[in-house]
Amino acid sequence: MTTQVFGHKSPDTDSTGSPIVWAWYLNEIKGEAATPVLLGEPNTEAAFMLQHWGLDKPAIIDDVAADAPVVIVDTNNPAELPASINSADIRAIIDHHKLVGGLETKGPIDITIRPLACTATIMYDLMGDDAAKMPKEIKGAALTCILSDTLEFRSPTTTDRDREVVAALAADLGVDVADYAAKMFAAKSDVSAFSDAELIRMDSKEYEVDGTKFRVSVLETTAPEIPLSRKASLMETYTTVKAEDGVDEVLLFVVDILKEEATLLVPNDLVKGVAEKSFGATVEGDSVVLPGIMSRKKQIIPNLKV
Repeated sequence: MTTQVFGHKSPDTDSTGSPIVWAWYLNEIKGEAATPVLLGEPNTEAAFMLQHWGLDKPAIIDDVAADAPVVIVDTNNPAELPASINSADIRAIIDHHKLVGGLETKGPIDITIRPLACTATIMYDLMGDDAAKMPKEIKGAALTCILSDTLEFRSPTTTDRDREVVAALAADLGVDVADYAAKMFAAKSDVSAFSDAELIRMDSKEYEVDGTKFRVSVLETTAPEIPLSRKASLMETYTTVKAEDGVDEVLLFVVDILKEEATLLVPNDLVKGVAEKSFGATVEGDSVVLPGIMSRKKQIIPNLKV
């Protein structure tokens, strides 16, 4: 059977590109039939990556079949995976997030979780010398993933290894990193065609803090004025999203990549309390600027308090 390789729901660039990279490795280097798939529509930056490097958009799946062989990348959280994930035959997990628990496997598997900024960096290292065999478009996908997850090295999750792999890939591809990253971020910032609900769910994960279920959403952009101009309607849409997704509250952070700060929308006292307790912020009005906050994984989720 063909192994399906996929990342999390609401696929960002890493959860779109890394399945493509690893499926190539399994097919071409390990001789194992594999195909990348997605658990939703890729975001605008991921779509740019596919177009720029001439990559086909992977098929989108809703669930997995019982005993179907799968490799999970860029997450290990069952809440971000298909409903039937524990009935599948999970063969491997490659990730850079904290271990959540709750996944069940049919037997011993390969699990690699490393404190690097991007799954693609881990894959590059796992490939060893075989990484040099990646064709141009696969190297391009890996490069895009790392630049996206590090926000071109602005994110506090960035490590020296992420920088080294970017330098190697960019040299192989003849890519100017600053120029290419600017094009990526421009694509990420073009969100005018999306509804409020789509924006809230575009780069979003569910987390529970002391019994309160949050949808923690991040919009990374070089043009924060575009989503912030829709602040009122976005907060109105929270009610619909909460009801449909079965969460207690939405936390939407608009991350200004260039200023290296986040603006949290504050629709009510619960979110105001979260902002004050989690980030030491003083909240006046329906939003608050959080200087230096760039990473959901390293700065937002670990600090959430209610």
